[in-house]
Amino acid sequence: MARHGVLGVSFDHMHMGDLLRLVVDHPDAEIAGIYDPDPARMQSAIETFAIPPERVFTDLEACLATPGANLALVCSKTAEHAATVEKIAPYGLNVMIEKPFAASVIDARRCITAMEASGKRLAVNWPLAWYPSHNTAKRLIEEGAIGEVIEVHFYDGNRGPLFHLADKVEVTPEEVERQKPESWWYKKVSGGGSLLDYLGYGATLGTWFMGGEAPLEVTATVDETPGIEVDQHSITVCRYARGLSKLETRWGTLTDPWVQQPLPKCGFVLVGTDGSIASYDYDDHVTLQTRANPVHTAVPVDTLPVGRRNPIEYVLARLDDGAPIAGPLDPALCLTGQRIIDSAVLSSQMKCTVGLVD
Repeated sequence: MARHGVLGVSFDHMHMGDLLRLVVDHPDAEIAGIYDPDPARMQSAIETFAIPPERVFTDLEACLATPGANLALVCSKTAEHAATVEKIAPYGLNVMIEKPFAASVIDARRCITAMEASGKRLAVNWPLAWYPSHNTAKRLIEEGAIGEVIEVHFYDGNRGPLFHLADKVEVTPEEVERQKPESWWYKKVSGGGSLLDYLGYGATLGTWFMGGEAPLEVTATVDETPGIEVDQHSITVCRYARGLSKLETRWGTLTDPWVQQPLPKCGFVLVGTDGSIASYDYDDHVTLQTRANPVHTAVPVDTLPVGRRNPIEYVLARLDDGAPIAGPLDPALCLTGQRIIDSAVLSSQMKCTVGLVD
């Protein structure tokens, strides 16, 4: 087996296929095993990556005991993240959770506690963390290009979680409507809804852009569509000691941003004391405006270095060199993002402003 044996645990989230492709493409990694209680959900991955039968499991414990495995990718329902990590931890495996971190702050802390007890590493993957535009924006912030960040404006989403499979394979609108009644994405008990799906991006990367600062209070509202038990649109306002930030999530955009950016465009506008940066998903540049030079300036995005180009490459590099899991993948930073999410959920339910949930 390759130096790093990777397990794929649960196919609830369509991103599992994307992550397994990154494992296959990594020179020092291979798929050691995959697990899901429903064999049919693994079939596409089995065929795509030529996974042999002895590495396919419908029993989680058997999968976790695979010799040579050292990293488990968790793509279970959001509401099952904590329980899944607690099952994995005793097997001495490092864990990467596919976004979002958890369904609640309590569950996020359960994940952290379980992994601390195991002595192994925990990371949370946010796909936006690998976009060159947002990494370029962070570099400019660290270089002082816009002074101190005082506002984060975030808008992101897509047509809906059922419109695409792994590798962004499209699903017809008719098939989407057929799946909705049974899909976990549309069930509260499973952690469905656009807020839980996308607010973590804005809350986590926003915390990263603001150097780890947490807001003082949160105000949020969500749509209430008859016949749909989860939200498909949410707006969250965070009040910080130094200003206000707005984080908006949307299922139901006109187009998916990886095909054609909808309007509003998906991404971030970051306002500082001395300037602003517009950093949109998939763009080949960020737009910089400063007090010294108010003309909009297109800054080409950075080329991400080897070891920082995707989550598998990054986490395996940290397992090799022992350096901390940092940035948006750091569970401590992600916990602040989860506190914002919990606060937004509480605020939307109570229909009032709330203090940051602890």
